[in-house]
Amino acid sequence: MSEFMRQQGDQLIVLIVDDVPDNVAPLHDALDDAGYTVLVALDGESAIRRATQALPDVVLLDAVMPGIDGFEVARRLKAQPATAHIPIIFMTGLTETEHLVAALDAGGADYVTKPIKPREVMARMGVHLRTARHVRQGAVERSQARNALDAFGYATITVRESDGRLMWQTPLARDLLRNYCGTESPTTPPAVLQWLRRHLVDLVGASEQREPPRLTLENGPRRLTFRLHQRVGDEDGEVDAGGDWLIVMQETSDASVLSSVAGAFGLTAREAEVLYWVVKGKINRDIGDIIGASPATVKKHLERIYAKLGVETRTAAAAMAINRVPLLQPQHGG
Repeated sequence: MSEFMRQQGDQLIVLIVDDVPDNVAPLHDALDDAGYTVLVALDGESAIRRATQALPDVVLLDAVMPGIDGFEVARRLKAQPATAHIPIIFMTGLTETEHLVAALDAGGADYVTKPIKPREVMARMGVHLRTARHVRQGAVERSQARNALDAFGYATITVRESDGRLMWQTPLARDLLRNYCGTESPTTPPAVLQWLRRHLVDLVGASEQREPPRLTLENGPRRLTFRLHQRVGDEDGEVDAGGDWLIVMQETSDASVLSSVAGAFGLTAREAEVLYWVVKGKINRDIGDIIGASPATVKKHLERIYAKLGVETRTAAAAMAINRVPLLQPQHGG
């Protein structure tokens, strides 16, 4: 068994595609002896069908075959989401540069020339199997991380700026966009796309990159806030007006904000409500009308709030609340 397979502890599946059975036999036997599960297809149609059904870990593909040749087989496998990740190693007697380029352009990860040397093939396979495994692990980890955001009340979407297409969304994001915007993937809500494009223009070429203003959509007492997180796959920090952008969404309500205010300062539910409306700029009379209390009662609540916050004015109380409770910060970026 190969070193790679010993490391993985699994029996890997290899699909050999060649229209000449005599070419297949020696390679089949060598791979079988090394501990691989070996599948064989003798034409292009069978190769596509078998790869789709078995999802092999690697495909060894003859380039020149009657009917559907290896180049077309590779293109079709790469076009199918279920098989696009499978590394394809071309086996070819064609050594002209244009043929090798064609093999790579069709989706091939590598090539070996005929006559085939099984040890060389297995060495090449080991490299690409490790790469494919890391890619799959990375995709799983990213998916788990994004779904974990759902569990904490955050939802995420990825939007392609060039054509406005919604490329990806978590389950929570799908439900929120449906409820607030009445849209379904791959349609990005117009308000979200306009917000994204407007602020990307501001970011391009900026000497200092700051998070742009957030977008908030309201639905009765509930609100949905959109925050531009990062460009997907952007590792060097450069910003341009294209690409796919990851956007984080969070739904809040007056109830959740009041709970946060109360917890931040040790306030009663009524005191938190009074402070909330102070932050909103309401005077005592207006607050009394909203909560069903007299202005004098509101004043008494405010005095206790001042004592707990260690401030003396409503302006100072509002400023402290905004600094301490992010949900109170202005987030309308429309």
